[in-house]
Amino acid sequence: MSPSLEVQIIAILVAFSCALPGVFLVLKKQAMMSDAISHTILLGIVIAFFFVGNLNSPILILGAALVGILTVFLSELIVKSRVVAIDASIGLISPFLFSIAVILITRFASGVHLDLDAVLLGELAFAPFDRLILFGIDFGAKSLYIMAFILILNIVFILLFYKELKLTTFDASFAFILGFSPVLINYLFMGLVSITAVSAFSAVGTILVISFMVGPPITASLLTQKLKTTIFLTLIIALINTILGFQISVIFDISIAGTLATTNALVFIFTLLFNRRGIIYTLFQRRKQKRIYTLYTMLFHLYHHEDTELEKQENSLSTIHHHLNWKQRQLNKMIYFGKKENLIVIIKDIIKLTECGRRYALDAYQELIDSI
Repeated sequence: MSPSLEVQIIAILVAFSCALPGVFLVLKKQAMMSDAISHTILLGIVIAFFFVGNLNSPILILGAALVGILTVFLSELIVKSRVVAIDASIGLISPFLFSIAVILITRFASGVHLDLDAVLLGELAFAPFDRLILFGIDFGAKSLYIMAFILILNIVFILLFYKELKLTTFDASFAFILGFSPVLINYLFMGLVSITAVSAFSAVGTILVISFMVGPPITASLLTQKLKTTIFLTLIIALINTILGFQISVIFDISIAGTLATTNALVFIFTLLFNRRGIIYTLFQRRKQKRIYTLYTMLFHLYHHEDTELEKQENSLSTIHHHLNWKQRQLNKMIYFGKKENLIVIIKDIIKLTECGRRYALDAYQELIDSI
Protein backbone atom coordinates (compact mmCIF):
# COMPACT_ATOMS: atom_id res chain seq x y z
CA MET A 1 0.00 0.00 0.00
CA SER A 2 1.44 3.39 -0.99
CA PRO A 3 2.04 6.06 1.70
CA SER A 4 -0.40 8.39 -0.07
CA LEU A 5 -3.18 5.80 0.09
CA GLU A 6 -2.37 5.07 3.75
CA VAL A 7 -2.66 8.77 4.58
CA GLN A 8 -6.06 8.99 2.87
CA ILE A 9 -7.40 5.92 4.67
CA ILE A 10 -6.14 7.20 8.04
CA ALA A 11 -7.78 10.56 7.35
CA ILE A 12 -11.09 8.87 6.49
CA LEU A 13 -10.96 6.69 9.61
CA VAL A 14 -10.24 9.74 11.76
CA ALA A 15 -13.06 11.66 10.08
CA PHE A 16 -15.58 8.87 10.70
CA SER A 17 -14.36 8.26 14.27
CA CYS A 18 -14.67 11.93 15.21
CA ALA A 19 -17.85 12.69 13.27
CA LEU A 20 -19.95 9.91 14.85
CA PRO A 21 -19.79 11.19 18.45
CA GLY A 22 -19.79 14.70 17.03
CA VAL A 23 -23.40 14.21 15.88
CA PHE A 24 -24.58 13.92 19.47
CA LEU A 25 -22.32 16.73 20.68
CA VAL A 26 -23.84 19.07 18.10
CA LEU A 27 -27.41 17.96 18.84
CA LYS A 28 -26.78 18.36 22.59
CA LYS A 29 -25.54 21.89 21.82
CA GLN A 30 -22.21 20.93 23.38
CA ALA A 31 -20.05 21.29 20.28
CA MET A 32 -17.48 23.41 22.13
CA MET A 33 -17.08 20.61 24.65
CA SER A 34 -15.11 18.80 21.95
CA ASP A 35 -12.69 21.72 21.85
CA ALA A 36 -12.37 21.68 25.64
CA ILE A 37 -11.83 17.93 25.87
CA SER A 38 -9.39 17.89 22.93
CA HIS A 39 -7.17 20.32 24.83
CA THR A 40 -7.57 19.23 28.44
CA ILE A 41 -6.88 15.53 27.84
CA LEU A 42 -3.27 16.57 27.30
CA LEU A 43 -3.17 16.85 31.10
CA GLY A 44 -4.27 13.21 31.38
CA ILE A 45 -1.56 12.15 28.94
CA VAL A 46 1.11 14.03 30.88
CA ILE A 47 0.08 12.73 34.30
CA ALA A 48 -0.21 9.15 33.02
CA PHE A 49 3.25 9.49 31.42
CA PHE A 50 4.72 10.49 34.76
CA PHE A 51 3.44 7.22 36.21
CA VAL A 52 4.38 4.80 33.40
CA GLY A 53 7.23 6.66 31.68
CA ASN A 54 6.19 5.36 28.26
CA LEU A 55 4.49 7.43 25.56
CA ASN A 56 3.17 4.26 23.87
CA SER A 57 1.43 2.91 26.98
CA PRO A 58 -2.36 2.41 26.79
CA ILE A 59 -2.48 3.91 30.29
CA LEU A 60 -2.12 7.30 28.59
CA ILE A 61 -5.47 6.78 26.88
CA LEU A 62 -7.06 5.92 30.24
CA GLY A 63 -5.57 9.06 31.80
CA ALA A 64 -6.85 11.17 28.90
CA ALA A 65 -10.34 9.69 29.20
CA LEU A 66 -10.46 10.40 32.94
CA VAL A 67 -9.38 14.02 32.46
CA GLY A 68 -11.96 14.38 29.68
CA ILE A 69 -14.64 13.25 32.09
CA LEU A 70 -13.19 15.61 34.72
CA THR A 71 -13.51 18.47 32.23
CA VAL A 72 -17.21 17.73 31.75
CA PHE A 73 -17.76 17.32 35.49
CA LEU A 74 -16.09 20.61 36.41
CA SER A 75 -17.85 22.51 33.61
CA GLU A 76 -21.27 21.19 34.66
CA LEU A 77 -20.46 21.81 38.34
CA ILE A 78 -19.89 25.49 37.60
CA VAL A 79 -23.08 25.66 35.51
CA LYS A 80 -25.09 24.23 38.41
CA SER A 81 -24.22 27.34 40.41
CA ARG A 82 -26.61 29.13 37.99
CA VAL A 83 -24.22 32.06 37.88
CA VAL A 84 -22.16 31.04 34.84
CA ALA A 85 -23.42 29.70 31.48
CA ILE A 86 -22.05 26.52 29.91
CA ASP A 87 -19.95 28.34 27.30
CA ALA A 88 -18.33 30.50 29.96
CA SER A 89 -17.62 27.49 32.18
CA ILE A 90 -15.96 25.68 29.25
CA GLY A 91 -13.94 28.81 28.52
CA LEU A 92 -12.74 28.75 32.13
CA ILE A 93 -12.01 25.05 32.66
CA SER A 94 -10.45 24.25 29.27
CA PRO A 95 -7.54 26.75 29.38
CA PHE A 96 -7.06 26.05 33.11
CA LEU A 97 -6.44 22.31 32.69
CA PHE A 98 -4.58 22.74 29.41
CA SER A 99 -2.27 25.33 30.98
CA ILE A 100 -1.45 22.95 33.82
CA ALA A 101 -0.44 20.36 31.22
CA VAL A 102 1.79 22.87 29.42
CA ILE A 103 3.44 23.89 32.71
CA LEU A 104 4.08 20.26 33.66
CA ILE A 105 5.60 19.50 30.25
CA THR A 106 7.89 22.54 30.22
CA ARG A 107 8.93 22.05 33.87
CA PHE A 108 9.29 18.30 34.24
CA ALA A 109 9.23 16.76 30.76
CA SER A 110 11.13 19.18 28.56
CA GLY A 111 13.38 16.37 27.30
CA VAL A 112 10.52 14.08 26.39
CA HIS A 113 9.33 13.76 22.79
CA LEU A 114 5.93 15.32 23.46
CA ASP A 115 5.61 18.20 21.02
CA LEU A 116 2.84 20.69 21.76
CA ASP A 117 2.76 21.85 18.12
CA ALA A 118 2.28 18.26 16.95
CA VAL A 119 -0.51 17.76 19.47
CA LEU A 120 -2.32 20.86 18.23
CA LEU A 121 -1.68 20.69 14.50
CA GLY A 122 -0.62 17.10 13.80
CA GLU A 123 0.82 16.00 10.48
CA LEU A 124 -0.92 13.29 8.53
CA ALA A 125 1.94 13.04 6.06
CA PHE A 126 4.15 11.53 8.79
CA ALA A 127 1.61 8.94 9.95
CA PRO A 128 2.81 6.19 7.54
CA PHE A 129 6.33 6.36 9.05
CA ASP A 130 5.11 4.94 12.38
CA ARG A 131 4.80 1.28 11.37
CA LEU A 132 3.25 -1.75 13.04
CA ILE A 133 5.88 -4.47 12.79
CA LEU A 134 5.20 -7.90 14.31
CA PHE A 135 7.53 -10.90 13.96
CA GLY A 136 9.51 -8.95 11.39
CA ILE A 137 6.45 -8.37 9.20
CA ASP A 138 5.34 -4.83 8.31
CA PHE A 139 1.55 -4.67 8.68
CA GLY A 140 1.30 -0.99 7.77
CA ALA A 141 0.92 2.28 9.66
CA LYS A 142 -0.03 1.98 13.34
CA SER A 143 -2.59 4.77 12.97
CA LEU A 144 -4.58 2.62 10.53
CA TYR A 145 -5.21 -0.01 13.16
CA ILE A 146 -5.64 2.43 16.05
CA MET A 147 -8.25 4.53 14.26
CA ALA A 148 -9.99 1.46 12.84
CA PHE A 149 -10.33 0.14 16.39
CA ILE A 150 -11.63 3.52 17.63
CA LEU A 151 -14.15 3.66 14.78
CA ILE A 152 -15.44 0.18 15.63
CA LEU A 153 -15.58 1.15 19.32
CA ASN A 154 -17.66 4.25 18.49
CA ILE A 155 -20.01 2.29 16.23
CA VAL A 156 -20.54 -0.43 18.86
CA PHE A 157 -21.16 2.17 21.58
CA ILE A 158 -23.72 4.05 19.49
CA LEU A 159 -25.48 0.83 18.47
CA LEU A 160 -25.63 -0.43 22.06
CA PHE A 161 -26.76 2.86 23.57
CA TYR A 162 -28.61 4.40 20.62
CA LYS A 163 -31.94 4.59 22.45
CA GLU A 164 -30.32 6.06 25.56
CA LEU A 165 -28.28 8.56 23.56
CA LYS A 166 -31.33 9.63 21.60
CA LEU A 167 -33.42 10.15 24.75
CA THR A 168 -30.72 11.97 26.71
CA THR A 169 -29.89 14.14 23.71
CA PHE A 170 -33.42 15.40 23.06
CA ASP A 171 -35.14 15.03 26.44
CA ALA A 172 -32.97 14.14 29.43
CA SER A 173 -35.87 14.58 31.87
CA PHE A 174 -38.04 12.09 30.02
CA ALA A 175 -35.11 9.66 29.89
CA PHE A 176 -34.76 9.92 33.67
CA ILE A 177 -38.51 9.21 34.12
CA LEU A 178 -38.16 6.09 31.97
CA GLY A 179 -35.42 4.82 34.26
CA PHE A 180 -32.33 5.77 32.25
CA SER A 181 -29.45 7.63 33.87
CA PRO A 182 -28.63 10.70 31.76
CA VAL A 183 -25.60 11.49 33.93
CA LEU A 184 -24.07 8.04 33.50
CA ILE A 185 -24.70 7.99 29.75
CA ASN A 186 -23.25 11.48 29.45
CA TYR A 187 -20.03 10.61 31.26
CA LEU A 188 -19.62 7.36 29.32
CA PHE A 189 -20.13 9.27 26.10
CA MET A 190 -17.69 12.03 27.05
CA GLY A 191 -15.17 9.35 27.99
CA LEU A 192 -15.57 7.94 24.48
CA VAL A 193 -15.03 11.43 23.03
CA SER A 194 -11.83 11.71 25.08
CA ILE A 195 -10.54 8.33 23.88
CA THR A 196 -11.32 9.27 20.28
CA ALA A 197 -9.51 12.60 20.59
CA VAL A 198 -6.34 11.22 22.20
CA SER A 199 -6.17 8.35 19.70
CA ALA A 200 -6.17 10.83 16.81
CA PHE A 201 -3.53 13.08 18.36
CA SER A 202 -0.42 11.60 16.76
CA ALA A 203 -2.00 11.45 13.31
CA VAL A 204 -4.01 14.64 12.93
CA GLY A 205 -3.71 16.83 16.03
CA THR A 206 -6.33 18.62 18.09
CA ILE A 207 -7.45 21.13 15.45
CA LEU A 208 -8.59 18.49 12.98
CA VAL A 209 -10.23 16.42 15.72
CA ILE A 210 -12.40 19.42 16.63
CA SER A 211 -13.06 20.19 12.96
CA PHE A 212 -14.36 16.70 12.21
CA MET A 213 -16.35 16.47 15.45
CA VAL A 214 -18.21 19.67 14.59
CA GLY A 215 -17.97 20.29 10.83
CA PRO A 216 -19.71 17.30 9.19
CA PRO A 217 -22.37 16.90 11.94
CA ILE A 218 -23.40 20.55 11.94
CA THR A 219 -23.47 20.54 8.12
CA ALA A 220 -25.69 17.45 8.12
CA SER A 221 -28.01 19.01 10.71
CA LEU A 222 -28.77 21.77 8.20
CA LEU A 223 -30.05 19.21 5.71
CA THR A 224 -32.30 17.01 7.87
CA GLN A 225 -34.00 16.81 11.26
CA LYS A 226 -34.03 13.01 11.54
CA LEU A 227 -31.33 11.51 13.75
CA LYS A 228 -30.56 8.42 11.64
CA THR A 229 -30.44 10.50 8.46
CA THR A 230 -28.20 13.02 10.22
CA ILE A 231 -25.75 10.26 11.16
CA PHE A 232 -25.74 8.87 7.61
CA LEU A 233 -25.27 12.30 6.01
CA THR A 234 -22.54 13.13 8.52
CA LEU A 235 -20.50 10.14 7.39
CA ILE A 236 -21.07 10.98 3.71
CA ILE A 237 -20.03 14.61 4.24
CA ALA A 238 -16.99 13.55 6.28
CA LEU A 239 -15.93 11.21 3.46
CA ILE A 240 -16.39 13.84 0.75
CA ASN A 241 -14.58 16.52 2.76
CA THR A 242 -11.66 14.21 3.50
CA ILE A 243 -11.14 13.11 -0.11
CA LEU A 244 -11.64 16.63 -1.47
CA GLY A 245 -9.40 18.24 1.16
CA PHE A 246 -6.64 15.69 0.66
CA GLN A 247 -6.60 16.15 -3.12
CA ILE A 248 -6.46 19.94 -2.73
CA SER A 249 -3.55 19.66 -0.29
CA VAL A 250 -1.65 17.44 -2.74
CA ILE A 251 -2.29 19.74 -5.70
CA PHE A 252 -1.15 22.89 -3.87
CA ASP A 253 1.44 21.12 -1.65
CA ILE A 254 0.05 22.51 1.61
CA SER A 255 -0.74 21.15 5.08
CA ILE A 256 -3.11 18.18 4.89
CA ALA A 257 -4.66 18.75 8.30
CA GLY A 258 -5.09 22.47 7.64
CA THR A 259 -6.69 21.84 4.26
CA LEU A 260 -9.08 19.24 5.67
CA ALA A 261 -10.19 21.61 8.44
CA THR A 262 -10.64 24.43 5.91
CA THR A 263 -12.66 22.14 3.63
CA ASN A 264 -14.97 21.25 6.53
CA ALA A 265 -15.57 24.94 7.18
CA LEU A 266 -16.11 25.86 3.51
CA VAL A 267 -18.56 23.01 2.91
CA PHE A 268 -20.51 24.10 5.98
CA ILE A 269 -20.62 27.72 4.78
CA PHE A 270 -21.76 26.62 1.31
CA THR A 271 -24.51 24.47 2.85
CA LEU A 272 -25.53 27.27 5.19
CA LEU A 273 -25.93 29.61 2.25
CA PHE A 274 -27.63 27.38 -0.29
CA ASN A 275 -29.62 24.60 1.42
CA ARG A 276 -33.41 24.81 1.63
CA ARG A 277 -33.19 26.31 5.10
CA GLY A 278 -30.12 28.37 4.29
CA ILE A 279 -29.49 32.10 4.13
CA ILE A 280 -29.85 32.54 0.36
CA TYR A 281 -33.03 30.46 0.19
CA THR A 282 -34.47 32.35 3.17
CA LEU A 283 -33.70 35.71 1.55
CA PHE A 284 -35.42 34.63 -1.67
CA GLN A 285 -38.43 33.39 0.29
CA ARG A 286 -38.69 36.64 2.24
CA ARG A 287 -38.42 38.61 -0.97
CA LYS A 288 -41.13 36.46 -2.52
CA GLN A 289 -43.38 36.90 0.52
CA LYS A 290 -42.83 40.65 0.46
CA ARG A 291 -43.77 40.75 -3.21
CA ILE A 292 -46.92 38.72 -2.55
CA TYR A 293 -48.00 40.96 0.34
CA THR A 294 -47.31 44.07 -1.73
CA LEU A 295 -49.35 42.65 -4.61
CA TYR A 296 -52.21 41.82 -2.22
CA THR A 297 -52.13 45.42 -0.99
CA MET A 298 -52.74 46.61 -4.53
CA LEU A 299 -55.47 44.02 -5.06
CA PHE A 300 -57.23 45.16 -1.86
CA HIS A 301 -57.06 48.74 -3.02
CA LEU A 302 -58.46 47.91 -6.45
CA TYR A 303 -61.24 45.78 -4.97
CA HIS A 304 -62.19 48.44 -2.42
CA HIS A 305 -62.64 51.14 -5.11
CA GLU A 306 -63.98 48.89 -7.85
CA ASP A 307 -67.19 50.14 -9.49
CA THR A 308 -67.30 53.25 -7.31
CA GLU A 309 -67.35 56.96 -8.18
CA LEU A 310 -63.71 57.19 -7.06
CA GLU A 311 -62.49 54.34 -9.25
CA LYS A 312 -61.05 56.58 -11.98
CA GLN A 313 -59.20 58.67 -9.43
CA GLU A 314 -58.03 55.87 -7.10
CA ASN A 315 -57.27 53.09 -9.61
CA SER A 316 -55.79 55.15 -12.43
CA LEU A 317 -52.32 54.26 -13.69
CA SER A 318 -51.20 57.84 -13.18
CA THR A 319 -52.49 58.30 -9.61
CA ILE A 320 -52.67 54.92 -7.82
CA HIS A 321 -49.04 55.04 -6.68
CA HIS A 322 -49.79 58.25 -4.76
CA HIS A 323 -52.72 56.61 -2.95
CA LEU A 324 -50.67 53.51 -2.13
CA ASN A 325 -47.66 55.68 -1.16
CA TRP A 326 -45.47 53.75 -3.60
CA LYS A 327 -42.73 54.78 -5.98
CA GLN A 328 -43.49 54.45 -9.67
CA ARG A 329 -40.87 51.70 -9.99
CA GLN A 330 -42.59 49.60 -7.33
CA LEU A 331 -45.96 50.09 -9.00
CA ASN A 332 -44.56 49.00 -12.36
CA LYS A 333 -43.24 45.77 -10.80
CA MET A 334 -46.59 44.96 -9.18
CA ILE A 335 -48.45 45.67 -12.43
CA TYR A 336 -46.04 43.37 -14.24
CA PHE A 337 -46.57 40.52 -11.76
CA GLY A 338 -50.31 41.14 -11.60
CA LYS A 339 -50.68 40.93 -15.37
CA LYS A 340 -48.36 37.90 -15.51
CA GLU A 341 -50.55 36.01 -13.02
CA ASN A 342 -53.74 37.16 -14.80
CA LEU A 343 -54.90 39.08 -11.70
CA ILE A 344 -55.34 42.49 -13.33
CA VAL A 345 -55.99 44.09 -16.70
CA ILE A 346 -55.65 47.70 -17.82
CA ILE A 347 -58.67 49.23 -19.57
CA LYS A 348 -58.56 52.87 -20.65
CA ASP A 349 -55.77 53.71 -18.20
CA ILE A 350 -57.72 52.13 -15.33
CA ILE A 351 -56.39 49.07 -13.49
CA LYS A 352 -59.16 46.51 -13.13
CA LEU A 353 -59.33 43.14 -11.42
CA THR A 354 -59.87 40.00 -13.40
CA GLU A 355 -62.18 37.35 -11.99
CA CYS A 356 -59.12 35.50 -10.74
CA GLY A 357 -57.73 38.69 -9.17
CA ARG A 358 -61.04 39.41 -7.45
CA ARG A 359 -61.08 35.89 -6.02
CA TYR A 360 -57.50 36.28 -4.79
CA ALA A 361 -58.39 39.58 -3.14
CA LEU A 362 -61.44 38.07 -1.41
CA ASP A 363 -59.52 35.00 -0.20
CA ALA A 364 -56.65 37.10 1.11
CA TYR A 365 -59.07 39.46 2.81
CA GLN A 366 -60.86 36.52 4.44
CA GLU A 367 -57.54 35.10 5.69
CA LEU A 368 -56.71 38.47 7.18
CA ILE A 369 -60.06 38.65 8.96
CA ASP A 370 -59.68 35.10 10.26
CA SER A 371 -56.20 35.78 11.61
CA ILE A 372 -57.52 38.76 13.53
